[in-house]
Amino acid sequence: MAATSNVTEIIFLGFSQNWDVQKIISVVFLLMYTAIVLGNGLIVVTIMASKGLSSPMYFFLSYLAFVEICYCSVTAPRLIIDSFTERKVISLKGCITQIFFLHFFGGTEIFLLTVMAYDRYVAICKPLHYTDIMNRCLCGLLVGAAWGGGLLHSAGQTFLIFQLHFCGPNIIDHYFCDVHPMLKLASSDTFLIGLLITANGGSISVISFAVLLASYMVILHSLRSQTSAGRRKALSTCALHIMVVGLFFVPCSFVYLRPCVSLPVDKIVAVFYTVVTPLLSPIIYSFRNAEVKNAMRRLMGRK
Repeated sequence: MAATSNVTEIIFLGFSQNWDVQKIISVVFLLMYTAIVLGNGLIVVTIMASKGLSSPMYFFLSYLAFVEICYCSVTAPRLIIDSFTERKVISLKGCITQIFFLHFFGGTEIFLLTVMAYDRYVAICKPLHYTDIMNRCLCGLLVGAAWGGGLLHSAGQTFLIFQLHFCGPNIIDHYFCDVHPMLKLASSDTFLIGLLITANGGSISVISFAVLLASYMVILHSLRSQTSAGRRKALSTCALHIMVVGLFFVPCSFVYLRPCVSLPVDKIVAVFYTVVTPLLSPIIYSFRNAEVKNAMRRLMGRK
């Protein structure tokens, strides 16, 4: 339980207090969440069932799709259910649990995107040694490291939230629990804990973004020696990855790289990295990929 807390429940304000607007929001998010589960689920099943999609790129993509489903499931279902209730309440323990899983899957996704950038670097810059370097054992270790990194990041954020005192008020202007709104509710001094929370989240974002940037700078430099057809194929693959990275990192950086201040616009920005990115990832990564589309057609043909 959080340190010496008189608060036992947290109340969300959500997006609107208007009942008609809440119903519209519920329907919109229900449609988007259904599309996320079906789209990313189809990618996971297709890659697992297709022998032709056995390269490391698709191995990482299957895990990314699975993480996208889990990440969105931390917030979207509760928002959909809360839209039908007048009083949107979650217990303090449930709130901290939501923060844990939000940062666990979010951190894992950041590390997976970084791993996928490294995979593209090896594939484009060291094509003759690609299969030797990106062997099954290394791919498994990289995925395990991504999950482990996400767990460590989440455990750190959750531990820091546990050090706070909550004696009232208990209302947050958001639709899910996160570290910044909880810091705003805390009754104790939050300067040091807020600094550590920003350092924890910021360091992951900065280091991962630096690795991503370095990978693509090296890739772009190496493309000068390739044929025009090879450059187009490599740039097409990298452009898709950069689009997903941008959709995820830009809103995340806006929320977690600044000092611990909760802003009303945060809940709008949060939609982009918790819902929009998982929604668009299947379209960007797979439905524009000929190999994946052909594998999906073959999978549907079997049924």
